[in-house]
Amino acid sequence: MIINIDKDICTGCRECAEVCPVSAIEGEQGKAQEINYDKCVMCGQCVQKCKSYVSIVEHGAEVYDQKRAERNLPATLKEPLFAAYNNCNLDKVKAALADKNVITMVECAPAVRMAIAEDFGAELGTVEAKKLAAALRRIGFDKIYDTNFTADLTIMEEGTELIKRVTEGGKLPMFTSCCPAWVSFLERNYPEMKDNLSTCKSPQQMGAIFKTYGAKIDNYDPAKIFTVSVMPCTCKEFECNREEMNSSGYQDVDVAITTRELAYLIKDMGIDFNQLPDEDFDQPMGMYTGAGTIFGVTGGVMEAAIRTGYELITGKPIPAVDVTAVRGSDTFRTATLQVGDIELKVGIVTGLKNVIPVLEDIKAGKLDLHFIEVMTCPVGCVSGGGQPKLLLDSEKEAAYEARTKGTYAHDAELPIRKSHENPAIAKIYEEYLLTPNGKESHHMLHTKYCIGENEFKK
Repeated sequence: MIINIDKDICTGCRECAEVCPVSAIEGEQGKAQEINYDKCVMCGQCVQKCKSYVSIVEHGAEVYDQKRAERNLPATLKEPLFAAYNNCNLDKVKAALADKNVITMVECAPAVRMAIAEDFGAELGTVEAKKLAAALRRIGFDKIYDTNFTADLTIMEEGTELIKRVTEGGKLPMFTSCCPAWVSFLERNYPEMKDNLSTCKSPQQMGAIFKTYGAKIDNYDPAKIFTVSVMPCTCKEFECNREEMNSSGYQDVDVAITTRELAYLIKDMGIDFNQLPDEDFDQPMGMYTGAGTIFGVTGGVMEAAIRTGYELITGKPIPAVDVTAVRGSDTFRTATLQVGDIELKVGIVTGLKNVIPVLEDIKAGKLDLHFIEVMTCPVGCVSGGGQPKLLLDSEKEAAYEARTKGTYAHDAELPIRKSHENPAIAKIYEEYLLTPNGKESHHMLHTKYCIGENEFKK
């Protein structure tokens, strides 16, 4: 299982149960808790919240070493080990890096650069995109690519899909599909609404292009490519192992690790993160826009889609690139935007706990919207279960605010802020995908959702 609770460590405080969006954590107060895996969506918020731990100081080296070994964590790790934890996949990454017959590619999510520096003493919300690229290069990956690029690619596909549904007739409202915990929740609890999901893969899974387009431009044998994604999300491991994620002809993404695990790896390899030079991600799939960047915050996918959708529909520049109407941290908010002759009605759900009333209102015909973004974690991916551990609730709120501000600041400073204006995106369509939502791109970048219960129990 991806998310676990160690009964030897759990004190039964039930703080994890309070933050679980699907009531998957069960047990009596004061007793070790259990996870109901029939409900769990693997978001990892319990991992972030947990305060029961084992440490070398309080429990001794022998107990600590045993628990660290059980979790397959690096021997250099010295920080406390908490009762709630997610799988560690660094052994798979290290094995691939050590194999001279393997070509390693890595992609890094937008939210990771908003938090990774915190694990090296930086202030909350410090943005370190260039040191992140340098660290990945020092680790030894052959190609350093960026999920921000595939986020731009997602906007091209998802925006085109939305336009087709609105103008040509299709299932509405269309839901975003880039949050795997949300997709899992819908599949389990509202399977009758599966056709409302965008057919787009998430930006992580659009990494299928690394073993296809990437292999082609670098003359690599795709059978030898091993792709690693660095994500703020614990559920991404589940997503990359889904049976249908193989449009490249192989498993599209071989392994997902979290922001925390990347920090473990950097430290384990003796890399001084703070002394690294500024470097860029590899081209062409390391070029990204402000739109790709804001995927990491709630409302960001919606705003990125509007920036591009407006111009695709009207053929005119969007009046204001900052679409502030869809920003914020309200549990559920709506906005109506005039896009040419279309009154585009959108909604943004912040936190999975808040989606059930929205879904019920849609079923009852009480809610008329075209497009709805849903993110499982409190303020989007910057608050994901795989981000750096925050012990104090007051620190958590400050971190969320700082990471969000850092995201918008990074967006504002980038020279290109709309996905369709990314020259590397234009190039991949010209050379490989041909057209958004076309035959080739649909095969490579889209999927069908709603799988059986057995898939969740892997």
